[in-house]
Amino acid sequence: MVPLNFPEYKFRFKSSENNVRIFDTIRKKFVVLQPEEWVRQHVVNYLVIEKKYPKSLVNVEKQLIINNIKKRYDVVVFNSDGSIHILVECKAPEISISQITFDQIARYNLELKADFLMVTNGLDHFYCKMDFTSEKYTFLRNIPDFSR
Repeated sequence: MVPLNFPEYKFRFKSSENNVRIFDTIRKKFVVLQPEEWVRQHVVNYLVIEKKYPKSLVNVEKQLIINNIKKRYDVVVFNSDGSIHILVECKAPEISISQITFDQIARYNLELKADFLMVTNGLDHFYCKMDFTSEKYTFLRNIPDFSR
């Protein structure tokens, strides 16, 4: 896998069924290592190790329904009240971040109402703070650290 624009993290790998798997500490299981999964695992470590979000507030790859269509989000970080604090959209490193990517996460967020958005392909990261009153988002330099 290609080096990403994140701090270096230690991961657990295993080979099985002719593919490499990486251990997901949130789902507590090995998952097939694809380029997007490589990015997702870096994001999870970044949120937990660098930004100090408790693993108990982080969720990975769950289904949601938008306009009666089943979709999956990549990573969310919950607030302690169960609302969503951060919604993360991960792309494989070879996929450039475009307006289409932002439109996708914005559609998801109409349903989820996250306070912050993060879009990354592991090389380029974009962070936004939502303003639901004026229906806009403001770009930030980084996502906020965890605070109680």
